[in-house]
Amino acid sequence: QVQPVESGGGLVQAGGSLRLSCAASGRTFGNYGLGWFRQAPGKEREFVAAIDWSDGTTYAATVKGRFTISRDNAKNMMYLQMNSLKPEDTAVYSCAVRLGLLTTTPASYADWGQGTQVTVSS
Repeated sequence: QVQPVESGGGLVQAGGSLRLSCAASGRTFGNYGLGWFRQAPGKEREFVAAIDWSDGTTYAATVKGRFTISRDNAKNMMYLQMNSLKPEDTAVYSCAVRLGLLTTTPASYADWGQGTQVTVSS
């Protein structure tokens, strides 16, 4: 089992940037697929970005071109660089881990972090 822990959230003005980090303990996640999801109050959890073991990536249409997902297997870390942030990006962001192919479906991920709050003011 991999236990992910997120950090890097906070309050930022619209147009600003934040970088989220996800650290994994328990096992090295070099062979795992990794994803970022977010959930705003009163809304369903939604896919943000994912990266597979070979650094293949996929993004939600709402963040493509603004967010960049990356990983550093040597450090057992994953990152989400968020630029040009908008108020509608406000949510709790969680990282998740799975074995297997790239997927955008939350139910396909086995291990989840507690989440980190991102708030974008207008």
